[in-house]
This record gives sequence, C-alpha cells and structure tokens, in this order.
Amino acid sequence: MKIKICFIMYPWEEVRPSQDSTLRIIHEAVKRGHDVSITDPSNLTIRHSITLSLCKNISLGEKLTKSMTAFYKTVTFKSKMRELSEFDVIFMRDNPPLNGLVLNFLDSIKDDVFIINAIDGLREANNKIYTAAYFDPDHEIIPATYVSKNIDYLLHIIKESENDKMIMKPLDGYGGSGVIIIERAAMQNIRSLLDFYINHGKDHSNYVILQEYVEGAEEGDVRILMLNGEPIGALRRRPIQGDVRSNISAGGAVEKYKLTKADKILCREIGKKLVRDGIYFAGLDLINGKLIEVNVMSPGTITDINRLNKVRLQEKILGYLEKVVGSRNELKEEFRPETLLKNATIKG
Repeated sequence: MKIKICFIMYPWEEVRPSQDSTLRIIHEAVKRGHDVSITDPSNLTIRHSITLSLCKNISLGEKLTKSMTAFYKTVTFKSKMRELSEFDVIFMRDNPPLNGLVLNFLDSIKDDVFIINAIDGLREANNKIYTAAYFDPDHEIIPATYVSKNIDYLLHIIKESENDKMIMKPLDGYGGSGVIIIERAAMQNIRSLLDFYINHGKDHSNYVILQEYVEGAEEGDVRILMLNGEPIGALRRRPIQGDVRSNISAGGAVEKYKLTKADKILCREIGKKLVRDGIYFAGLDLINGKLIEVNVMSPGTITDINRLNKVRLQEKILGYLEKVVGSRNELKEEFRPETLLKNATIKG
C-alpha cells in the first residue's frame, strides 16, 4: 500500500545527515515506495478555506543508498503547491517551540488526515507545562515543578524549597538550552538571573520553570522514545564534566540503556495519557526514575538508539503509520454511501 506523507519540518539545509532522526524516517518512507514530501511551516497557506502548502516532493535520481549522507546529497525535489488534505499522513517534525498559528492552519484537515502528533494534543503538550500539569500530588512520578514569570513568587519557592538546589530552565527552550542549577547559597545572584530569563529574549516576558533537583542529575538522564503509548527504544545520556545538561546537542555522551521494571510501569502510566491526548510519538526524559520532560515536537535520538542497539526504529514508525492508514482507509470504505447501500437489507 502506497501512502502519501508530508513532513512539516525545519529547513532541509539544517539537516545533519550523521545524526538527524527525521532524515532516517524520510529515508525509510522512500525505501518503502511511499510518496514523500516535505514543507516548511512558513509555506502554509489558506485559499478559499482550503489549506495548502508549497511542498517539495522527494525523488531520487539514482538507486536508493543506505548511506544517510549520500541520500541527503542525492535527493532532488519537485516543488508544487498542494492541498494538505491530499496526504494520508502529516508528520510534524519542526523544532520547538511550535507556533500556534501552524496548528490553526491544520485545524481544517485534522479529521481527514492522520497527523502525528494530533493537533489538539500538540496544543496541550507542545511546551513543558504539559509535564508540570500532570496530576501527581505526591511527586512519585514527576518532581515538584513550578511555572511562573512572577519573580517574587519564584524567589519564595526557592527559599522555601526542601532542597538547597533547584533546576531552572526557560519554558520554551529545547536541546538543553538555558538549563542551569541554582543554589540557595547564592541567593544574591538569583534575582538577577530570574530577571534575565524572564525579561530578556524575543518576548521580553518569558515564563520560567523551577523544578525540584533530583539526586543523580549529575549522572545524566534517560531518554525513552514512545510510539502509540509503548516504549520502542531508550538510551542514557551523560553530561560533559561540569554541566548539568545531558542533551546530545549540548555535548552529552550516550550509552546503551535497558528499561527497569519501574521505567516500564511509568511508561505504561504515561503512555495511556499520551495516546488519549493524541501524542503518538514522543520522547520521555527521566532522571533517577522521575519524569522530567515530555518531548512531543520532533523528538530525536533515533540515530543513537539504532547504533547502540543495532536496530532501525524508523521501521517501527513506518510500520505503525502504514497500519493506521490501512485501518482508516477500511473505515472510510465501510462508511461510504455506496457501501452502506450495498450492505443494507430491507426487512419486509
């Protein structure tokens, strides 16, 4: 079954073939003979209530190569303005934070096209508030987390914290950007730090996250990739010496990791909520068994998990998409007026 897939993603020029997770998913889709296009969020358009985008359809001038670098270099594109309702799947792979207007463009097609992740789910989960708002009053799964841009309130939280250390990070950051440890012993500097985080940057009024410091953070974190509510791969990330950030983009190293019994229980609990919310593909970040963050926009680490475990996670992802599209097509056929009439019986 050939399916039409459009990746709404970061610019093609920013792809790093040696590490890029999106490129591996695209490669697998092309390998399976699917109709694959990419587009940039800035190309979304509405014309007469129809959502379109300038899409670049991928074609190969020669035989498909296993090398991601060679694939990246040999791909050619045919640009065409297309109605997004033509696609079977729209795969959201842009870098966070997500511009809410992008979701507004896609509202008109969300019932006709399988969007991964779902529009309403992305509205709820595309920033770190999603994790902070999870109901966990005893902090068994998620460390105590506070989101605010009120400096006096945040200072009060730091002073009253049971721990001498807390983690501070911007609400809309990604890739470890802006993540620091603050210590109560340095209170004289914390107000100016909060002022910088909140009152500088493009919005000049930014929300900040304060999170309970979880012991073991200096040893790194665990990234678990979730597909349709189930863990499909994991790795451990260790920070470089003197840095709290484990993100690969921040210089962290990676190691093979096997899920513990507690990890599996957490994944089962969180996985049910993810699927309920339409978050079919996500990355969970854990420290010492506690959920620190849920990444729903373009989670990476596919390349490293593949290498460490000699697997190809992109095969599982494409297999899942094919199954979903097949099921949707069967339902569409079943409820077509012609099919309903054909199957109708008249009792006399």
